[in-house]
Parts: sequence; C-alpha cells; structure tokens
Amino acid sequence: MKFAPLWLRAAGALLAFLAFLAGGCGPGAKVVPVSGVVKLDGKPLANALVVFQPVAIAGKTAGVGSSGSTDANGAYSLTMSDSDQRGAVVGKHSVAINLKVESDDRANPNRPPPKLLPKRYNSQTELQFEVKPGGNTDANFDLKSQ
Repeated sequence: MKFAPLWLRAAGALLAFLAFLAGGCGPGAKVVPVSGVVKLDGKPLANALVVFQPVAIAGKTAGVGSSGSTDANGAYSLTMSDSDQRGAVVGKHSVAINLKVESDDRANPNRPPPKLLPKRYNSQTELQFEVKPGGNTDANFDLKSQ
C-alpha cells in the first residue's frame, strides 16, 4: 500500500495534463454554426479570410478559433481551426479579416501591389462578435476602406 499514493498522484497529474490539452474546448465548450456577410464600402467583399478567436475569460483558456473564406457575394461560414467541425465556440470573439493574396500576385513584379484592408480589421483589429448559444447567421461586418 506504500505505492498507492504515488499511483494516485500520477493519475491526477495525467488527468490535469489531459484537461490542459483540452483547453477551452472541453466538455463545457459548445460549438454552434456561425455565418454572415462581409462588405467593404457597402459592396460584397470576395476572397477574404474571416478569423474568429475566442476571448479569454478569467480562469479559462481562450479556446480554439474558427475561420472561413468569403465567396463572390461576401458570404462566409466558419469552421473550427482544429477540425472540420462547422461553427465557433459560444462566447465573445476577436475578429480579424484579411484579403487573400494569390501566390502569383507576389511573384509578378508587374502587377500592382495587392489591395489591403486597414489594420483596424486585422493586425490591430477592433472587430468583436458575440457568438450566441443558438448559433448566428448574422455575423455581418461592413468595413470601410478609409
């Protein structure tokens, strides 16, 4: 019986490690469908990457983010970054939107530089969205080029 406490401690450490790996997507993290439309100056923004990252709450990890690409109509739907599961974790998210750059755009010196969105929508994002427990089809963003 001398080894029982050691075994129990090892089992507890293993459970703590597994809980750490699960992060914000443990049993309490609910994933729901999220979709919307992105516009730039009132017009649909095609070929953009929309990234939702959960905001950490005191005592909890932020969780896994989600992303989606806009189509010709500016419409997108999110997929979890760590799987093929559609949607996003319920809660407050920081949102970043970037235009996709085609690989041949970088290689061709005769092309004009790719169009960029203001930093307040990506690297210094001011965008936030609250994902509701029932899901959202209204995660819309109307961006301004200036």
